[in-house]
Amino acid sequence: MNSEQPEEPGRPTPEARGTPVGRRVLLGTIGLGALGVVTAPTLQRAMEGFLGAAAGKDPTGLTGLLPNGGGFRYYSVASSVPHRNATNYRLTVDGLVDRPKTYTLDDLRAMPQTRLVKDVQCVTGWRVPGTPFEGVRLSRLLDAAGVRSTAGAVRFTCFDGTYTESLTLDQARRSDILVALRMQDKNIGHDHGGPVRLYVAPMYFYKSAKWLSGITVTEDVRPGYWEDRGYDVDAWVGHSNGRDDEPTS
Repeated sequence: MNSEQPEEPGRPTPEARGTPVGRRVLLGTIGLGALGVVTAPTLQRAMEGFLGAAAGKDPTGLTGLLPNGGGFRYYSVASSVPHRNATNYRLTVDGLVDRPKTYTLDDLRAMPQTRLVKDVQCVTGWRVPGTPFEGVRLSRLLDAAGVRSTAGAVRFTCFDGTYTESLTLDQARRSDILVALRMQDKNIGHDHGGPVRLYVAPMYFYKSAKWLSGITVTEDVRPGYWEDRGYDVDAWVGHSNGRDDEPTS
Protein backbone atom coordinates (compact mmCIF):
# COMPACT_ATOMS: atom_id res chain seq x y z
CA MET A 1 0.00 0.00 0.00
CA ASN A 2 2.99 2.29 -0.20
CA SER A 3 2.58 3.16 -3.86
CA GLU A 4 3.33 6.72 -4.88
CA GLN A 5 1.25 9.72 -6.04
CA PRO A 6 2.05 13.44 -6.57
CA GLU A 7 2.77 15.34 -3.37
CA GLU A 8 0.56 18.15 -2.18
CA PRO A 9 1.80 21.68 -3.03
CA GLY A 10 3.97 23.33 -0.45
CA ARG A 11 6.51 22.00 1.99
CA PRO A 12 5.21 21.33 5.53
CA THR A 13 7.30 22.46 8.47
CA PRO A 14 9.26 19.84 10.45
CA GLU A 15 6.86 20.28 13.34
CA ALA A 16 3.75 19.51 11.30
CA ARG A 17 1.89 16.31 12.11
CA GLY A 18 -0.28 14.54 9.58
CA THR A 19 -3.90 13.63 10.03
CA PRO A 20 -5.57 10.51 8.65
CA VAL A 21 -7.10 10.57 5.20
CA GLY A 22 -10.85 10.96 4.94
CA ARG A 23 -13.35 8.12 4.94
CA ARG A 24 -14.12 8.44 1.22
CA VAL A 25 -10.46 8.09 0.21
CA LEU A 26 -9.97 5.23 2.66
CA LEU A 27 -12.93 3.31 1.29
CA GLY A 28 -11.67 3.96 -2.20
CA THR A 29 -8.23 2.54 -1.42
CA ILE A 30 -9.68 -0.57 0.21
CA GLY A 31 -12.00 -1.11 -2.74
CA LEU A 32 -9.12 -0.75 -5.16
CA GLY A 33 -7.08 -3.14 -3.07
CA ALA A 34 -9.67 -5.89 -3.27
CA LEU A 35 -10.23 -5.40 -6.98
CA GLY A 36 -6.59 -4.87 -7.85
CA VAL A 37 -5.51 -8.36 -6.81
CA VAL A 38 -6.82 -9.65 -10.11
CA THR A 39 -7.26 -6.56 -12.29
CA ALA A 40 -4.62 -3.96 -11.35
CA PRO A 41 -2.87 -3.57 -14.74
CA THR A 42 -6.16 -3.31 -16.69
CA LEU A 43 -7.73 -1.09 -14.05
CA GLN A 44 -4.76 1.24 -14.08
CA ARG A 45 -4.85 1.71 -17.86
CA ALA A 46 -8.61 2.22 -17.90
CA MET A 47 -8.68 4.71 -15.05
CA GLU A 48 -5.74 6.76 -16.31
CA GLY A 49 -7.19 6.86 -19.84
CA PHE A 50 -10.74 7.72 -18.83
CA LEU A 51 -10.17 10.04 -15.89
CA GLY A 52 -7.15 11.84 -17.28
CA ALA A 53 -8.43 12.51 -20.79
CA ALA A 54 -10.02 15.90 -20.23
CA ALA A 55 -7.68 17.71 -17.84
CA GLY A 56 -4.56 15.59 -17.96
CA LYS A 57 -5.08 14.31 -14.43
CA ASP A 58 -7.43 12.19 -12.34
CA PRO A 59 -9.99 14.41 -10.53
CA THR A 60 -10.77 11.65 -8.04
CA GLY A 61 -7.14 11.15 -7.02
CA LEU A 62 -7.58 7.37 -7.09
CA THR A 63 -5.28 6.64 -10.02
CA GLY A 64 -2.49 7.97 -7.85
CA LEU A 65 -2.81 4.83 -5.75
CA LEU A 66 -1.67 2.72 -8.72
CA PRO A 67 1.94 2.44 -9.95
CA ASN A 68 2.90 4.39 -13.04
CA GLY A 69 5.44 3.43 -15.68
CA GLY A 70 8.29 4.44 -13.38
CA GLY A 71 7.18 1.92 -10.79
CA PHE A 72 6.03 4.06 -7.85
CA ARG A 73 3.96 7.08 -6.97
CA TYR A 74 3.85 9.13 -3.81
CA TYR A 75 1.25 7.90 -1.33
CA SER A 76 0.57 8.77 2.30
CA VAL A 77 -2.30 8.09 4.68
CA ALA A 78 -1.67 11.49 6.29
CA SER A 79 -2.68 14.84 4.84
CA SER A 80 0.89 16.13 5.20
CA VAL A 81 4.24 14.71 6.23
CA PRO A 82 7.13 16.69 7.73
CA HIS A 83 10.53 16.51 6.06
CA ARG A 84 13.56 15.08 7.85
CA ASN A 85 17.23 15.16 6.92
CA ALA A 86 20.64 14.37 8.41
CA THR A 87 20.31 17.33 10.78
CA ASN A 88 16.97 16.54 12.39
CA TYR A 89 16.27 12.85 11.69
CA ARG A 90 16.15 10.53 14.71
CA LEU A 91 15.27 6.84 15.05
CA THR A 92 14.45 5.60 18.55
CA VAL A 93 14.73 1.96 19.63
CA ASP A 94 12.96 1.34 22.94
CA GLY A 95 10.37 -0.79 24.74
CA LEU A 96 11.35 -4.18 26.18
CA VAL A 97 15.09 -3.64 25.75
CA ASP A 98 18.00 -3.23 28.15
CA ARG A 99 19.74 -0.50 26.16
CA PRO A 100 17.35 1.98 24.52
CA LYS A 101 19.06 4.10 21.91
CA THR A 102 18.40 6.97 19.54
CA TYR A 103 20.18 6.93 16.18
CA THR A 104 20.94 9.82 13.86
CA LEU A 105 21.05 9.35 10.11
CA ASP A 106 24.87 9.46 10.25
CA ASP A 107 24.83 6.74 12.93
CA LEU A 108 22.83 4.45 10.67
CA ARG A 109 24.99 5.20 7.64
CA ALA A 110 28.11 4.28 9.61
CA MET A 111 26.80 0.78 10.38
CA PRO A 112 27.34 -2.28 8.12
CA GLN A 113 24.93 -2.10 5.17
CA THR A 114 23.06 -4.98 3.50
CA ARG A 115 21.85 -4.80 -0.11
CA LEU A 116 18.80 -6.77 -1.29
CA VAL A 117 17.40 -6.90 -4.81
CA LYS A 118 13.89 -8.34 -4.84
CA ASP A 119 10.48 -7.69 -6.37
CA VAL A 120 8.28 -5.19 -4.58
CA GLN A 121 4.76 -6.61 -4.42
CA CYS A 122 1.61 -4.70 -3.48
CA VAL A 123 -1.40 -6.56 -2.16
CA THR A 124 -3.45 -4.87 -4.91
CA GLY A 125 -1.61 -6.96 -7.50
CA TRP A 126 1.04 -4.67 -9.00
CA ARG A 127 4.72 -5.54 -8.82
CA VAL A 128 7.97 -3.63 -9.36
CA PRO A 129 10.57 -6.29 -10.22
CA GLY A 130 14.22 -6.31 -9.15
CA THR A 131 14.12 -3.31 -6.81
CA PRO A 132 17.36 -2.70 -4.85
CA PHE A 133 17.16 -1.67 -1.19
CA GLU A 134 20.13 -1.06 1.12
CA GLY A 135 20.28 -0.50 4.84
CA VAL A 136 20.93 -1.87 8.29
CA ARG A 137 19.47 -5.22 9.19
CA LEU A 138 16.76 -4.71 11.78
CA SER A 139 18.17 -7.66 13.73
CA ARG A 140 21.41 -5.72 14.25
CA LEU A 141 19.56 -2.85 15.94
CA LEU A 142 17.57 -5.28 18.08
CA ASP A 143 20.73 -7.09 19.17
CA ALA A 144 22.40 -3.79 20.04
CA ALA A 145 19.40 -2.85 22.19
CA GLY A 146 19.39 -6.13 24.16
CA VAL A 147 15.88 -7.52 23.67
CA ARG A 148 14.39 -8.89 26.89
CA SER A 149 13.10 -12.42 27.29
CA THR A 150 9.50 -11.26 27.68
CA ALA A 151 9.49 -9.71 24.19
CA GLY A 152 7.54 -11.23 21.33
CA ALA A 153 6.98 -8.48 18.77
CA VAL A 154 8.21 -5.20 17.34
CA ARG A 155 6.06 -2.14 16.66
CA PHE A 156 7.04 0.57 14.17
CA THR A 157 5.93 4.20 14.25
CA CYS A 158 6.45 6.91 11.66
CA PHE A 159 7.02 10.66 11.71
CA ASP A 160 3.93 11.25 9.61
CA GLY A 161 2.16 10.94 12.96
CA THR A 162 -0.30 8.32 11.67
CA TYR A 163 1.18 5.15 10.17
CA THR A 164 2.11 2.13 12.28
CA GLU A 165 3.16 -1.46 11.61
CA SER A 166 4.20 -4.56 13.58
CA LEU A 167 6.11 -7.80 13.14
CA THR A 168 6.63 -10.76 15.41
CA LEU A 169 10.09 -10.85 16.94
CA ASP A 170 11.01 -13.89 14.83
CA GLN A 171 9.92 -12.08 11.67
CA ALA A 172 11.83 -8.94 12.67
CA ARG A 173 15.04 -10.95 13.08
CA ARG A 174 14.97 -12.27 9.51
CA SER A 175 17.97 -11.38 7.36
CA ASP A 176 15.73 -9.81 4.69
CA ILE A 177 14.21 -7.14 6.94
CA LEU A 178 16.02 -3.81 6.68
CA VAL A 179 15.97 -0.36 8.16
CA ALA A 180 16.51 1.00 4.67
CA LEU A 181 18.52 4.09 3.73
CA ARG A 182 18.77 3.56 -0.03
CA MET A 183 16.31 2.48 -2.70
CA GLN A 184 16.94 1.96 -6.42
CA ASP A 185 20.65 2.73 -5.81
CA LYS A 186 20.14 6.19 -4.34
CA ASN A 187 19.36 7.68 -0.97
CA ILE A 188 15.68 7.33 -0.12
CA GLY A 189 14.00 10.66 -0.70
CA HIS A 190 11.01 12.05 1.11
CA ASP A 191 8.51 10.85 -1.49
CA HIS A 192 9.58 7.25 -0.99
CA GLY A 193 9.52 7.40 2.81
CA GLY A 194 12.99 8.79 3.48
CA PRO A 195 15.38 9.43 4.80
CA VAL A 196 14.73 6.06 6.49
CA ARG A 197 11.99 3.51 5.93
CA LEU A 198 11.32 -0.08 6.88
CA TYR A 199 11.79 -2.70 4.16
CA VAL A 200 10.11 -6.05 4.77
CA ALA A 201 11.18 -7.95 1.66
CA PRO A 202 9.05 -11.13 1.99
CA MET A 203 5.77 -9.34 2.73
CA TYR A 204 3.38 -7.08 0.87
CA PHE A 205 4.60 -3.53 0.63
CA TYR A 206 2.21 -2.04 3.19
CA LYS A 207 4.40 -3.69 5.85
CA SER A 208 7.37 -1.57 4.69
CA ALA A 209 6.47 1.51 6.70
CA LYS A 210 7.63 4.84 5.30
CA TRP A 211 9.15 7.72 7.31
CA LEU A 212 10.30 5.38 10.08
CA SER A 213 10.97 7.06 13.42
CA GLY A 214 10.35 4.48 16.16
CA ILE A 215 11.10 0.81 16.81
CA THR A 216 9.45 -0.39 20.00
CA VAL A 217 9.86 -3.94 21.29
CA THR A 218 6.61 -5.23 22.78
CA GLU A 219 5.14 -8.44 24.21
CA ASP A 220 2.57 -8.99 21.45
CA VAL A 221 1.89 -7.92 17.89
CA ARG A 222 -0.35 -4.87 17.65
CA PRO A 223 -2.21 -4.47 14.35
CA GLY A 224 -0.91 -1.61 12.23
CA TYR A 225 -2.71 1.10 10.29
CA TRP A 226 -3.95 -1.11 7.46
CA GLU A 227 -4.53 -4.17 9.63
CA ASP A 228 -6.98 -2.08 11.64
CA ARG A 229 -8.77 -1.57 8.33
CA GLY A 230 -9.00 -5.23 7.34
CA TYR A 231 -5.62 -6.20 5.91
CA ASP A 232 -3.70 -9.30 7.06
CA VAL A 233 -1.30 -8.92 9.98
CA ASP A 234 0.86 -11.69 8.50
CA ALA A 235 1.30 -10.30 5.01
CA TRP A 236 3.50 -12.91 3.34
CA VAL A 237 3.55 -12.40 -0.40
CA GLY A 238 1.19 -14.95 -1.91
CA HIS A 239 -0.91 -15.41 1.21
CA SER A 240 -3.62 -13.05 -0.03
CA ASN A 241 -3.53 -13.35 -3.81
CA GLY A 242 -2.47 -16.98 -4.21
CA ARG A 243 0.01 -16.20 -6.99
CA ASP A 244 3.31 -16.26 -5.12
CA ASP A 245 5.04 -18.76 -2.90
CA GLU A 246 5.20 -18.06 0.81
CA PRO A 247 8.87 -17.45 1.74
CA THR A 248 10.94 -19.77 3.87
CA SER A 249 13.14 -18.57 6.70
